[in-house]
Amino acid sequence: MKLFLPKQHGAWAMILIPFWLGVINGGFMWKDIPFFIGWIFLYLATYPMLLLFKGKRIPFNLKWAAAYMIPALLFLLFPLIERPSIIYFGLLMIPFFCINAFYTSKNQDRALMNDISAIFAFSIVGLASSYLSLGVVNLESTLLFCSCLLFFIGCTFYVKTMIREKKNIQFKWVSWSYHFLLLVLWLVLGYWMVMIAYVPSLLRAIFFYGTKLSPKQIGIYEIVNSAIFFLIIAIQIFTH
Repeated sequence: MKLFLPKQHGAWAMILIPFWLGVINGGFMWKDIPFFIGWIFLYLATYPMLLLFKGKRIPFNLKWAAAYMIPALLFLLFPLIERPSIIYFGLLMIPFFCINAFYTSKNQDRALMNDISAIFAFSIVGLASSYLSLGVVNLESTLLFCSCLLFFIGCTFYVKTMIREKKNIQFKWVSWSYHFLLLVLWLVLGYWMVMIAYVPSLLRAIFFYGTKLSPKQIGIYEIVNSAIFFLIIAIQIFTH
């Protein structure tokens, strides 16, 4: 049987990076493994769940939502038993799911606010994976949340300038200004290594703009950029 998988391949970086940076920040424990597996199944379950709001193929989408949600809940029992208060992070994600459901029902899946809402949910998972070990939300985990959130919003701006908004000059300047201001922000805050993690994003936003890259090429470069971001932020965590 062929699996029913989400078509947003770029989302996988958002699934992996915040979670494992949170683990690095909090300290690894074996329950991070079932937590991560449960998180993947939960993400897979949200895809058919959101499609239900389109009102099409309801039995099909219900079947796949249940097929993914059941193992998600079973695996997520491990972190929940270890630290019951971690459920609050799941509750925090619900409003963002509702926003995604609204845009899906309007067939506006590619709307900017829909993307940003999803990024908030993905970034919250980094808080949760850090909290599982630490038991608190400290300054480091908050900065980690913000760094992931701001990074992936920048990715969204960049991808839109390369595909859907490639002829929108105003959107180009919004993207370039956003990427530049992120460097200024982290430098002013005194996190120079975090600032360095955003430099490749600024460079690719400027120098790749207007080039005839295919969606596949854009995706490959984003994987490389995300890997660089992950490594530098991980070094920041280890050396802080």
